[in-house]
Formats: sequence, C-alpha cells, structure tokens
Amino acid sequence: MYHSWAALFKVLVRVHDLHHHIISPTEAHDVAAYAASKVADPALWKRLDAAVLQWIYETISTDLLHAILLKDNTALGAWARLESMFQDNKASRATHLEEELVDLNFENFSSIDSYCNHIKSLADQLADVDAPLINSRLVLKLTTGLPEAFVGTVDIIQNQEPLPSFASCQSRLQLAEWTIKNYLAKEGNFGNRSQAALLMSTDNHHDTDNNTSASSTSSHQSSKGNKQKKSNSKVSGKSCNSNGQVAPQQYGLMPFNWQQQPWAAWPPWLAQWPNPPPCPYPASSWALKNAAAPTVGPRQSGPGILGSRP
Repeated sequence: MYHSWAALFKVLVRVHDLHHHIISPTEAHDVAAYAASKVADPALWKRLDAAVLQWIYETISTDLLHAILLKDNTALGAWARLESMFQDNKASRATHLEEELVDLNFENFSSIDSYCNHIKSLADQLADVDAPLINSRLVLKLTTGLPEAFVGTVDIIQNQEPLPSFASCQSRLQLAEWTIKNYLAKEGNFGNRSQAALLMSTDNHHDTDNNTSASSTSSHQSSKGNKQKKSNSKVSGKSCNSNGQVAPQQYGLMPFNWQQQPWAAWPPWLAQWPNPPPCPYPASSWALKNAAAPTVGPRQSGPGILGSRP
C-alpha cells in the first residue's frame, strides 16, 4: 500500500503548499525561496512542519510508526525513512515483484476490477524501484491470464496494431464481464422458469388423466348398463323365422366388422395359407369364390373341422 499512500499524501501536501516539507526542492529559485521562508518566520515553519509530521503519523500503521518514530523528528526525516523501508534494495524488490506478476492468476480474484487493479499496483511498484513495465507487456499479461469466457474479447485486443492502452483493455473486459454475468443470470432464471412450467404441466396432466380416466370409467359403466338394458329388451322381443331360428338383426346382433379386429393387421400370416382358413377369419369373399368355382372330384363325407357337416 506504500505506493498508493505516497501518491495520496503528496496530493494532500500540495493542496496546502507544504510539499517542500517532505520533498526538498531541486530548482535554484525554489531552494532560495524555501530557505528564505524558513529564516523569515522560524516559528511558523516549525508549526507547519509539525502539522505535516502529524499527518504522516496518523496515516501509517502502528508498526511503521514505531519504526520511524524519533525525538525532535521532522517531516522530511520521517518521509525519507518510510521511503527507504519500501524502496531500498531496488534490484531484489524488482525481482520479487516480477515473479509475483508472472505467477498472477485470475482465479484468485473475484472480478476484473480487482485483477486489473492488482496488476496496476505491481506495475507502479516496479516503477518505484526503477523497473518500469511497458504498456504492451502489461496488456499481454492482462489478457493471457483470463479464463475461456473472455476469449472473444481477448482475441479482439491482441489482434490490434498497436495494442490498446491498459486502461482501455480494462474497460472492455469490464463490459465483457457484465455481459457474461447478465447471460448467466438469464440462463438461471430461464432454467427455474422452465422447471416450474414443467412441474405445473405435469400436475395439470396428472389431473387431466385422472379426470379422463374417471370420465371413461363412468361412461363405460353407463354404456355397459345401456347395452345390457338394450339387449334384454331385444331378447324379450325376439322373433323366429320360418325355420324356427332366431333372426340375427331381431336378436340385436349387428354384422361383425372384421376390419377392426387385431388379426386384420397380419397379412403375412394370410399369405402363408394355401387355402382359405376357417372361421372366425373373414370368409365371405372366399365362400363366394368357392361357390362360383366348379367342384372338382366327389365331395368328401365325414365330420368337418367344427363338427358334423350340415
């Protein structure tokens, strides 16, 4: 956090025109003006320097405070000691920061913002230890560590000549992340709605099946009762023909519809019979053909398949 703290603290002292209390002037006229103000009113200079020193003490951790705390300390001395604690041994610090940047993985962050901000922080720290990174290296590191969901945006960024700035890449990736989150949210809501609709349709279908089965049962029972009543009424009013046999239509029997029987769908069976099969298969057409055809040879006597011949 030193880089961010130092940048914000420099803004604070510039607002009050006290930046020379932590950073010694380098220009000749600035050095002369600062020395003249210090000699003109030493009490005012000491009070202003104590104010800057108090801001430093109030904005750092307790451990750092104990490390830089000295009697009759000045703001410039405290600032220099803090800077040396975080920016000394620049070569070794740059090496460690480079390794951290290489090993950085998006899976350890919760969003594009946190991932990009950490990369930017490492780049700033490298700049502080005199090892700045060029923009192309930052962009390539940013895009190569992203998951597969960002592959479309990554292709667009990497195929540009020259590569866009780091801030522009971060903005594009933020929009891509927002689009992916909205898509996943819509997919989740669609899945929940589909599941609820499926459950509702299943319940309605179950209720419809129950109502249909109940209606079918009641109608079947009703039709069965009507048939029994009709049959009984017709049996009571039956008549006989001249031979003493019951007339089929008067008895309530309708002609049998052979086309609706299950064996009507078995034509391969019928093709295997050299001669017409006996009843109950439909034999009306065969009977007509046999009646029209001349009889070959004497008629055989004896019982038939269904008993004695008439």
